[in-house]
Amino acid sequence: MANSKRAITAEDFTNLEVYSDPQFNPEGNKYAFVSTTVNDKDDYDSQLFVQDLNTNEAKQWTFGNEKNSNPRFSPDGKSVVFQSNRSGVPQLWLLHTDGGEAKQVTTFKNGAVSPEWSKDGRYIIFTASLDKDDDVKSQKEQSKEERQKEREEKNKQPLVVTSLRYKSDAKGFHDDKKSQIIVYDVENETFTQLTTADTHHGYQDISPDSSTVLFAGNLSEDAEYELTNDLYTVNIATKEVTKLTNGKGTYHSASYSPSGEKIAFFGHEQTHAGATLNELYILDVKTGERTCLSSDWDFQLGDIMIGDTRLGASTTGPVWSKAEDKLFFIGTDYGATGLYQVNLQGDLEVLYKNDNHVFGFSYDGNSESFVIGVSTPTNPCNFYLLDSNSNLTRLTNANAAFLEEVEVIEPETLTYQAEDGWEIQGWLLRPYGFEEGKKYPFVLEIHGGPHAMYGQSFFHEMQLLAAKGYVVLYTNPRGSHGYGQEFVDACRADYGGSDYTDLMSGVDYVLENYSFIDADRLGVTGGSYGGFMTNWIVGHTNRFKAAVTQRSISNWLSFYGVSDIGYFFTKWELGQNLLEDTTKLWDFSPLKYAENVETPLLILHGEQDYRCPIEQGEQLFVALKHLKKEVEFVRFPGASHELSRSGKPEMRIERLNHICRWFEQYL
Repeated sequence: MANSKRAITAEDFTNLEVYSDPQFNPEGNKYAFVSTTVNDKDDYDSQLFVQDLNTNEAKQWTFGNEKNSNPRFSPDGKSVVFQSNRSGVPQLWLLHTDGGEAKQVTTFKNGAVSPEWSKDGRYIIFTASLDKDDDVKSQKEQSKEERQKEREEKNKQPLVVTSLRYKSDAKGFHDDKKSQIIVYDVENETFTQLTTADTHHGYQDISPDSSTVLFAGNLSEDAEYELTNDLYTVNIATKEVTKLTNGKGTYHSASYSPSGEKIAFFGHEQTHAGATLNELYILDVKTGERTCLSSDWDFQLGDIMIGDTRLGASTTGPVWSKAEDKLFFIGTDYGATGLYQVNLQGDLEVLYKNDNHVFGFSYDGNSESFVIGVSTPTNPCNFYLLDSNSNLTRLTNANAAFLEEVEVIEPETLTYQAEDGWEIQGWLLRPYGFEEGKKYPFVLEIHGGPHAMYGQSFFHEMQLLAAKGYVVLYTNPRGSHGYGQEFVDACRADYGGSDYTDLMSGVDYVLENYSFIDADRLGVTGGSYGGFMTNWIVGHTNRFKAAVTQRSISNWLSFYGVSDIGYFFTKWELGQNLLEDTTKLWDFSPLKYAENVETPLLILHGEQDYRCPIEQGEQLFVALKHLKKEVEFVRFPGASHELSRSGKPEMRIERLNHICRWFEQYL
């Protein structure tokens, strides 16, 4: 039977609206949110909308080719502060809720981000990137021409490196500027710098009496050698800094209770290095006593779902109830995320979980209701009202025209047994226009991380491969989040071991149980850790007829020194670093097995990837080409490790087209 809707295309992600960051107003009768789209200039626009919950009318508040985000209502509900790059770099702007033009609040040279109000409306607290001697009282924004000239002058100078952490995939090469916390006095229109230490400070919250700001950071002299992140307070009047946590872990997402007597936060003490599950803690402000509410739980707190159409940050908790007797947060469990609540005795309750992806929420204490953001495998995003009686009402109808026009395929959830009997969860997409009795080529997708999770969320790339006529399988092998501490830790020091056989068991399972898969036309692809695993697979089996490795790791020996995380990640994940056991690192390196590769391999890599630098792709390409193997190398100019998720739209389309071309050629 002919499809009434067309197949999805590589370009179709540019037709999507992506929602994020719902924020109730103080009255609880409206909420603001951010909508991100692709513009005609090969970039992203983010606009602010406000929806009235009584009339359901949504109004767009910002316009133009700009990135507007982080809307926060003032406590009296009369103003919204937000972040916008309309003047050239992100600055803070104020907008009256009854209309009118936005007023620019900051003119900081390097921008100002992440605004929040004090509870009394007296202050706006934000973060700015500052040099050591910068004066916040005399900050002047540069013109476009001044910024361009400064960049050109900087590019003429050599980069002098003295820090271990001198680059990152998010920011490129670092300079001496640090994120500092600034307070803006709304009535007097003055700025005060609260933090000055030579480290980055992450604003968390302000106390209800507006006297103290809570922040995260590492103020130790050995900070660059430590992987810890503590919580601190700074007194606004005296600027006295107090350390709240023990220096043994990493803590974040902290918030004061309504009375200011307690602080709730996520964190852990790295008992399983980067695979450690978050805990939920409460700190008594007066006594300093810390209580863990989550010690009996075995799932990840926060949103760990992977997707390629999630743009913009959203609140994931913990958030206090108005009565201060509960906390609300998003949790990640068994291929889905949900909204949870816990009382102060640790009794856990699921408020909403329905085999989909809850990506953010806002809580209204007046009505005890929530606005939650939800993505499903067949719908990129919408907002819903979850009331105090657990009734769910859809508020938005995002991407309605797109979904009416395009066929989006519902995945089939499956569970299979690994070689050692562990259960592995996965999903299978049938191809567009599926017909019984026909045989179809197959693609295995492998996620990165490895401590992340595929699941019940919209994924454009998966839908595209199904639209091109492939059966698509994506699974969560051991090492993935969503299945408890033992499971997520199980791939450490065993890369290419049971994680590899988990994936092969999945392929075996679907070949046994789905007769429409052509066993002679199997493909495999993945990015980052998934790229490592793709490289590993083609060096250890010839069952796949085509492979595409993306932003991958091929040589752990060089990765140690070239990746922004290499110096600690190799130890965390493989048990050794370059200075301890070169033999072990080489045994874990796919490059060692290049002679075994018979599968035609396409290597995709971003030129500005500092997480898995492009030399990893270069080494693999040269080795395979030298061995006269079937290999091709595609380099994406200006692209970082985030190419597939938030890279330049034109480059994202090129990437998808190359993947489809390779599989079409060999499958």
